[in-house]
Amino acid sequence: MRRLLRHPVRLVPVGFLVAILLGTGVLMLDPMTIPREHTPFPVALFTATSAVSVTGLTVTDTPNYWSEGGLVVITALTQIGGLGILTLAALVILTVSRRLGLHNRMLVQAETLEYGLADVRRLLIHIAATVLACEAVMTFLVAARLWLGYEYPLGRALWSASFHSIQAFNNSGFSLYSDGLLAFGRDPWVTLPLALGSIVGGLGFPALFEAVREWRRPVRWAVATKLTIWGSAVLVVVGFVMLLVIEWSNPWTIGQYDVPGKVNAAFAQITLSRTGGYEVMPINLLHEESYPLLTGLMFIGGGSASTAGGIKVSTFFLLAFVMWAEIRGEPDVTVGHRRIATSSQRQALTVALLSVAVVAGGTGVLIALTNGIPFHHVLFEITSAFSTTGLTVGLTSSLHDGGVFLLTLLMYIGRVGPLTLGSAIALNTRRRLYRYPEEQPIVG
Repeated sequence: MRRLLRHPVRLVPVGFLVAILLGTGVLMLDPMTIPREHTPFPVALFTATSAVSVTGLTVTDTPNYWSEGGLVVITALTQIGGLGILTLAALVILTVSRRLGLHNRMLVQAETLEYGLADVRRLLIHIAATVLACEAVMTFLVAARLWLGYEYPLGRALWSASFHSIQAFNNSGFSLYSDGLLAFGRDPWVTLPLALGSIVGGLGFPALFEAVREWRRPVRWAVATKLTIWGSAVLVVVGFVMLLVIEWSNPWTIGQYDVPGKVNAAFAQITLSRTGGYEVMPINLLHEESYPLLTGLMFIGGGSASTAGGIKVSTFFLLAFVMWAEIRGEPDVTVGHRRIATSSQRQALTVALLSVAVVAGGTGVLIALTNGIPFHHVLFEITSAFSTTGLTVGLTSSLHDGGVFLLTLLMYIGRVGPLTLGSAIALNTRRRLYRYPEEQPIVG
């Protein structure tokens, strides 16, 4: 226990595991399902892990299996997982005692990547206010559209809007509709608030708060903020254009839409494909060229200390700058007139390569557990679980227990792995009083 308290970041995987197990126990209760039946352990564990890891993959038909009580539990687990276990605990402590001790401040830093002890209290207040404000605005816009445009009763409109808004902001993909958001693919009043909320939630609080605070002077942003903000913009724009071109004439996705409908559906899908997990187009009917695009975006994910998964945008673009500097023969890697520390480059490379290994290994295991499934479908499903995205080609619901447990493990690793690994590497830095002679092995 002392070792855990000495490095609070090590409490992150423990906290998430405890939340998953508690959620599993609750979801196994009879009142949590519409048939009022006991939920099998693998199903409850998978659903709780999917909610806490803000993924949204399901092995059941969510609206027709879980009761209102079960859906409320899933919503609560999603909110807990999105905010972060340690951050939420610190918020409760702050609310009850009006103060935070040094240890609790260190816990918050471990999960939010905030390194200033003095402003942790203000940081927690800003996080809570941002989450509640964004979800409230999204709920208002979507509920108004469902009430006025689709003639939903007001209560049902508010419930549906709040459920999907919480899921979208936390980059999870649970839905009250069996076919996701396919019915709203051409409706910007429903899809755009959810898509934009997903973007905000996926930026990460450190980058988001600095961008808002220094919005008039972007040149003063920290390198991590620049990589996250501008990198996310590049990924969304490039991904949107590519998906729109690929699917433009596909009659099974957006081929029969008018031009505004095509644009809206492509933008919403590419935004929600990075980690949001909602289906605006039928994923299993996409052109094959779309799968590598979406798989790559899912693997990259969102911003650090955000509700998004993946290896993170800053990691991906930092490695891009490393390669660019190497190609040009530059002695240093520079971003925005700042030289990047060698330790940061090594950490980014380690996180990326280990993530590739996890996805590759998971793909191989799932291929062995299934028969006759196309490789790109298996890779897509594995990447979706590891990146905590939640998109599916329909493979997850047809898996046996072995495949279900594999995806459960990948969702857990994907939620806590990159943060824990990156922080553990930083904490494990050692200084030697000697260096070995240098040698340059042949590369390539």
